[in-house]
Amino acid sequence: MSGRSHLLSGFTPRILPLLAAFAGLIALAATDDKTDKQAGRDASNVSIEPRAKRPDLAPDVPRSDIKINTTLVLIPVTVTDPLNRFVTGLDRENFRVFEDKAEQQLSHFASDDAPLSVGMVFDTSGSMGNKLDKSRQAVSQFFKTANPQDEFFLVEFNDRPALAMDFTTRLEEIQNKLAFTQSKGRTALLDGVYMALHKMKKARNPRKALLIISDGGDNSSRYTETEIKKLVREADVQIYAIGIFESLSSRGRTAEELNGPGLLSEIAEQTGGRHFPVENLNELPDIAAKIGIELRNQYILGYTPTNQGRDGKYRRVQVKLVQPRGLPPLKAFWRLGYYAPAQ
Repeated sequence: MSGRSHLLSGFTPRILPLLAAFAGLIALAATDDKTDKQAGRDASNVSIEPRAKRPDLAPDVPRSDIKINTTLVLIPVTVTDPLNRFVTGLDRENFRVFEDKAEQQLSHFASDDAPLSVGMVFDTSGSMGNKLDKSRQAVSQFFKTANPQDEFFLVEFNDRPALAMDFTTRLEEIQNKLAFTQSKGRTALLDGVYMALHKMKKARNPRKALLIISDGGDNSSRYTETEIKKLVREADVQIYAIGIFESLSSRGRTAEELNGPGLLSEIAEQTGGRHFPVENLNELPDIAAKIGIELRNQYILGYTPTNQGRDGKYRRVQVKLVQPRGLPPLKAFWRLGYYAPAQ
C-alpha cells in the first residue's frame, strides 16, 4: 500500500492542473450550449422566408401596358403636328382623358425615355426577294435609336413563323441573322404576330412594342384575323408596321395584298401604334428610324379610374388635346382601351 500511495503522490502535481483544465472545458461547453439555446429562442422572431412574388410581375400572366395595377392606368400618347413631326414639351394641362366617356383625373404625367422590349416581326416570304436589302437597312436604322437597356428579339415568317433570335441586347446578333435571310414561301403574317405577342410575355421591360415589316396581306396563317385582333386588344404591346405595297395601279396585286394595308392599320391603331405604308423602297430606312424616335418621344398619362368594377370588360379610352396657343392643330395617338381586371 505504501508503494502505491507513493506512486500516486508522485503524479498528483501533474494531474491536478490537467483535471482543472478539463473541468474548465466542461464548464465552457455548458456555457456555450446555454448561449446557443438562448440565441435560438431570440432568432425565432426573425423570418427568413422570401417575399412572395408580386402577382403583376408573374411572367406568364398577360398584362396591358396601360394597366399597371388595379388602381392605376397608364397610357402612352404620341403627339404630332400637321407635318407629322413629333411635338414635345407639352404639359399635363394640355391633356384630357376619358374612359367610357367619363373624364378622369390625371394623377401621373411623364415624358421619360424608358427602356423598351421590342420584337422584330420580319417577312421572309417569296415576294420579299428584291425588298430584303432595304428591309435589313430599315432594321439597322431602327436600332440606331435604341438605348443600352433595351432588349430585342426576332421572329421571321414565311409559310410559318419561327423565333430566329431570342431576347438579346446585342443588336449585331439580330443583324447578322438577317444578313443570311432568304426569301421563299407564302405569308403567315397573323401567325408571326401571334408568336411575337406570346414571346413578349417574357419581356423584362414594362414598355413593349412590335415592329412588323411585310410586303403583303396574309395567305398562310392558321390564326384568323378575328383571333389576332382580339389578342392584340388584350396584349400589353404597342404595334408599329411598315407595309411595303405595290401601287394601287399595279395589276399584280392579289386580294390578300389589297387587304394588307387595312389589316396592318387596324392591328396597329388598336394598340396606339401606327402603320406606315411604303411604295418607294428607299423610304424604308427613314421610316424605321422615325418609328424608333416616336417610341422615345411619348407622353405617359396616368389616372385612377372612377369605375373600380372588376368585371373584366373592355373599357374605351379617349385622349383629347387642349390646343396650346400659337401652335398649329395637333394630333394625338394612343391605345384605344384596356380590359378591366376580372377578379
